[in-house]
This record gives sequence, C-alpha cells and structure tokens, in this order.
Amino acid sequence: MYNFEFSKPGTIDEAVAALGAEEAQALGGGQTLLPTMKQRLAAPEVLVSLTGIDQMKGICLSDAGEVCIGGATTHATVAAEAAAHYPALAALAGRIGDPAVRNRGTIGGSLANNDPSACYPAAALGSGATIITNTREIAADDYFQGMFATALDEGEIITEVRFPVPEAANYQKFVQPASRFALVGVFVAKYADGVRVAVTGASSDGVFHWTEAEEALNGSFTKDAIDALSPPSGDMIADLHGSAEYRAHLVKVMTGRAVAAAS
Repeated sequence: MYNFEFSKPGTIDEAVAALGAEEAQALGGGQTLLPTMKQRLAAPEVLVSLTGIDQMKGICLSDAGEVCIGGATTHATVAAEAAAHYPALAALAGRIGDPAVRNRGTIGGSLANNDPSACYPAAALGSGATIITNTREIAADDYFQGMFATALDEGEIITEVRFPVPEAANYQKFVQPASRFALVGVFVAKYADGVRVAVTGASSDGVFHWTEAEEALNGSFTKDAIDALSPPSGDMIADLHGSAEYRAHLVKVMTGRAVAAAS
C-alpha cells in the first residue's frame, strides 16, 4: 500500500466538499476499493470515508410504502432490518460474500462500483428502484450503463436507495464458490403493473433486463411460461468458470427457480 490522505466527514455536505479535492475517492466499506489499491489498479491521493455520516445509514419506510435504505448501510443491516418489509431483498443481502464482507460492505458502495457480478444491481434493477444522490434522483433503468459504468457524475454520492415493495419477489444466485459473487444471479419481482426480471453475473455489459421473460411472465407468472425461451448467449461472459452457453442456460434455470419460489 502507498501513502494517501484519509478524511472521515460527518455530513453529506462535508463529504462533497472533501471529494472536491484533486484525486479524491469516496470510500464505503472498502471491500472493492482497498483490494484494488493494493494491486495498484487505483491510486487515489485522498480517501473520503462515508461511514461516519449517520444520515446515510439505516432503513425506513416512505409514505409511499417504499423501503428506503441509506447509502452507507451495511449488507448485514439490510439482511437483518429489511426482512420485515422486503424479504427477498433481505435474503439477497444475507448471501453477499461472507460475514466480514457483509459487516463492512455498503449498498451505496456496491451500486456505485457496479461490479458485473454483484447482487445489489439485480435487486435495484429488478425492483425498479430509485437511486438518490446528493444532487438528484436516478431511476434504476437509467442508472446502470455497462460493466462498472453508472450514471453517477464525478464526486456524486449515493445517499439513499428506494425500493418499491412488490407483490412477490425472489432472488436466485448460482454462487462462484471462491469469491461468493454470482456466476449468475436472477432477481424476479411481480408488481401490479408488470413483472421485472434482472440478471447479474452473466453478461459482459453488466446487469440487464431479460425482457422476453418479463413479457412471458406478465401473461402467466409461472415457471412454465419461460419453458420455450432461450436467453441469447452472444453477449454472455465466457471464462474459466463457464462458457457463454452455460451462463445463458443458468439464466433460464435461475429465472425459473426464482419464479417458482416467488409464487
């Protein structure tokens, strides 16, 4: 590790000011950034920790019935405290990484990093969530823009994420055993105005909607509704863990399991 300055502001305004420094980088739980720095793949001169900002922590319900989660809330807290309001989201959080990761990693950090195999992007996209920053509100459909790419501007901070609660939902994750990331993960959520299916871990473009499955499930919310479908394998990741065709197959299997469990 190399030398760097460390800042731990107590408010969002202080954090935004600190991030205005040259080569400053926001730090959530550090589960991705710190290993990246150790490998010399990132070299910020200033780390601005968001873990001291109490207004960015915790879970509540909005007047509209949305589950509102502060950007600095840990996975472990989401797993424990969201269960009464959004069980599928809590279950997803409870299977991220291991206990050490869950007690340090944050939802805001995960969504800001947008790892193509992370779990929260599937939950946010599958739920039609709204990402709240220090300057604006971004719909999940507009937020994810490819592998490690998001709609966030330089110095913009995720302060809160709002999840509409569905009628039924489930997340199925085929775990890569070494990293605990999703080799393929599928989040299915049924709302009054339609079904949403979000896939993570499979595509080189990151999290995506499986629109054909959504259309089929809108007609019949059963596992049988997707039997005739075949996810395209052309843009799927192919690596030592599985071919593109294998990942496409897993997308269908995990979707079916999620629908069956949600039903």
